[in-house]
Amino acid sequence: MSVREGLREAWQLLRGFAGEQAYERYVTHHVAHHPGVPPMAEREFWRKHTDRGDHAPSARCC
Repeated sequence: MSVREGLREAWQLLRGFAGEQAYERYVTHHVAHHPGVPPMAEREFWRKHTDRGDHAPSARCC
C-alpha cells in the first residue's frame, strides 16, 4: 500500500467516525430501496438529521 492510499483510507475512516458519510450512505440506501423516487437534497437531509438528534437525545452519543 502506498502512502497516498494509506492517507486516503485514513481520511475515509476519520470521515466515518465524524459521521460525514451519513448522507452518502442515505443516498446509497435510498436508491437501492426506493427506485424512481428522488432522495432528499443534502441540505434537507442534514437539517432532518440534526433535528432528529435534538428531539431524540438517545439517538446521539453526546
